[in-house]
Amino acid sequence: MTLTSLPFYSTTVIKAARAIAVTMTLLVAAPLVQAQSEAAIEVMAGYLDFVEYGGGVIFAEQIPKEEYDNIMVIDARDSGQFAKDHIPRAVNMEWRQLLNERDQLPTDKMVLVYCNTGSLSAQAGFALRVAGHENVRILQGGFEE
Repeated sequence: MTLTSLPFYSTTVIKAARAIAVTMTLLVAAPLVQAQSEAAIEVMAGYLDFVEYGGGVIFAEQIPKEEYDNIMVIDARDSGQFAKDHIPRAVNMEWRQLLNERDQLPTDKMVLVYCNTGSLSAQAGFALRVAGHENVRILQGGFEE
């Protein structure tokens, strides 16, 4: 017997049972999501309590030329912008993906992140620093400056 051969009330009961199952799943999952959100907020608040002024922001002129070869430079703009122009030796990793790609980042040298103006790279840099990457710096003013 298939679902289409069942009487109307049977398919209605099946649809209602599915709706109840989905609702129950959401009711169980909601407290877990809330707890995860609260834990994330607590971690960010703890980071903000101890982060130095500037939150990892650096001006280009603060980077010693002799250190540049030992820095991983990440262009956090989209691939089209990167293709048009970028800082020499930069690697293109879009800002929304940096946290997901954090295992590819070195921990033993500076990681310099930039976008056009510094606002998107600042968001990605903040997430990385909260995740424990204290070696991440954001280029003040971004590529435009």
